[in-house]
Amino acid sequence: MKFLSEYRNPELVEKYFDEIKKVVTRPWTIMEVCGGQTHSLVKNGILNLLPDEVQMVHGPGCPVCVTPLNLIDKAVYLAEDKDVILCSFGDMLRVPGSKKSLLEAKAEGADVRILYSPLEAVKLAQENPDREVVFFAVGFETTAPANALSVIHAKSLGVENYSILASHVLVPPAIEAVMNDEDSNIQAFLAAGHVCTIMGVEEYYLLVEKYQIPIVVTGFEPVDLLQGILMTVRQLEQQQAKLENQYSRVVRPEGNPAARNAIHRVFRIDDREWRGIGTIPMSGYEIKPEFVAYDANLKFNVNIEEAKESEECIAGLVLKGIKKPFECPQFGKKCKPMNPLGAPMVSSEGACAAYYHFHQATQDLETIS
Repeated sequence: MKFLSEYRNPELVEKYFDEIKKVVTRPWTIMEVCGGQTHSLVKNGILNLLPDEVQMVHGPGCPVCVTPLNLIDKAVYLAEDKDVILCSFGDMLRVPGSKKSLLEAKAEGADVRILYSPLEAVKLAQENPDREVVFFAVGFETTAPANALSVIHAKSLGVENYSILASHVLVPPAIEAVMNDEDSNIQAFLAAGHVCTIMGVEEYYLLVEKYQIPIVVTGFEPVDLLQGILMTVRQLEQQQAKLENQYSRVVRPEGNPAARNAIHRVFRIDDREWRGIGTIPMSGYEIKPEFVAYDANLKFNVNIEEAKESEECIAGLVLKGIKKPFECPQFGKKCKPMNPLGAPMVSSEGACAAYYHFHQATQDLETIS
C-alpha cells in the first residue's frame, strides 16, 4: 500500500537518521507520549540507531496501562457478582486486577466478551433485553467519541439495559504531570498524532508556553517518528519552544468537530486516578448527569475497596519515563506477557511488552524463554 510504504521508505529513513546525526551537538531527552509510538520505535529498531545524544523516554500514553487497579476489580465484580455481560477491547482482558483479570473471570464462567466497537455492545443489549450489558470504556481522547456515541445511540433507541464503565484519560494533563514531577528531566515531547486528530492542537500551545518546551505532533510510522525527532532536535539545538505538526496529513488544527461534539455531549472533565502515577487533576472524562442512567459505576452502586499494587512492579516509574522496562528486576523473569505483574507488560501499547518482544537490550539480560 503506497500510503503506508512511503512512510516506511528505507531511503527516507536513512536520510532522517543522517540529518539527526548532523544536527545534534549535545544530549537531549525527548518523551514520546503514545504507547503506539513506543512500539514503533522499539519494533523498528529506531532506538538502537539514533545517536547517543538523543535519548527517547517512554511516556504514560497507554490507556490500558494507566487504568486503575480498582476499576479492573469493579469490572470483574460486575461480571461475576452482578451477572452482567461485560464487554471490552481485547487488551483489557489480561490486565491483572488485585485478585484476577477479566480473562481469568471468563475462564471461571463469567460472561466476558471481546468486541471491536461499543456500538456492538448496544446491539447486544437489544438482543438480550433480560440481561444487563456493560462496556468497559477505556482509552484516551481517541476512543471517547465512539463510547459517547454508544450512550447517545442507546438513549435514542430507548435501550435501558446498557451502560459503560468509563475510564477515559486525557493527554495534556499527563504531560503537565510529567513536567511537574521533580524527578523528570524531559526536555521535549512527541505528541500523539491520533489524539490530536480528534482534539486538535490548541491545548498544546498552552503547554509550550507554560513550560517552554518543544512539542511536535507526530505519527507512528518510522518516517513519521524520525521526522518528528529531527524537528524536535532542531528546536532544542536552536533553543526554541514551538508547537509543530509533523502529522499534518491527518491532524487539522481544529481536530474533528463532530467527534469533539459527541464527547462534550456525554462527558465532563474531572480528576482521574492513573495506575502507577496517582490522581492527576482534571485529567479524565466522567459521564454527565443527564446520561447518569448509562453510568455503570452508579447504576450498580459499585463500591470496591482500594487494593495495593504489586511491590515488585515498577510500572509507575516506567509510565513516568523515569525507568526503562529492562531496569525492572522482574522484567522477563517473574513478569512476562502471559504472567504479568503490571499492565505495561500486557497491552499492545505497553512499553514493557514492546521491550520484551522486540528490543535488543534484552540480549544483555538473561535469556528469555
